[in-house]
Amino acid sequence: MKMELTVVNWVVAAAGFLLFWASGGSTAPLECHFNSRALCEFEGKQYALGETWVDKACMQCTCLHPVGVGCCETVHRPVDFPAWCELKVEPVTCKVFLVQTADPRLPCNPGETDKDPSHGSLQLQMDGGIRTTPCPETNNSLTYT
Repeated sequence: MKMELTVVNWVVAAAGFLLFWASGGSTAPLECHFNSRALCEFEGKQYALGETWVDKACMQCTCLHPVGVGCCETVHRPVDFPAWCELKVEPVTCKVFLVQTADPRLPCNPGETDKDPSHGSLQLQMDGGIRTTPCPETNNSLTYT
């Protein structure tokens, strides 16, 4: 019974460390999970107690053998950005980019409202004049009246 209690205390301490580590100590914690049945193995390589690896979902996992594996997100995902933007995460580098939903090849700069396609059509209606707008898909200019 005493051995089981020691293992439980160790797991709780390890989980607390993972949560603190993932939060950077001063920011809101990232998501973490613990799997008591997971093996300390990733892509055919065995890991020992305390060793870590990063999986394809940008989760950093730590071997807590013999009690399982703990994993925490490594990507800080922004939550406040325009609806015309979306998140893109590079799987190898785990870098996060905001891109335009209409064309994910183009970056999204939330402070630049003129990049939002819906703002452009609203501005045209308010101006009532002729405007030439570059079209990134075709590299041609479109003229509106």
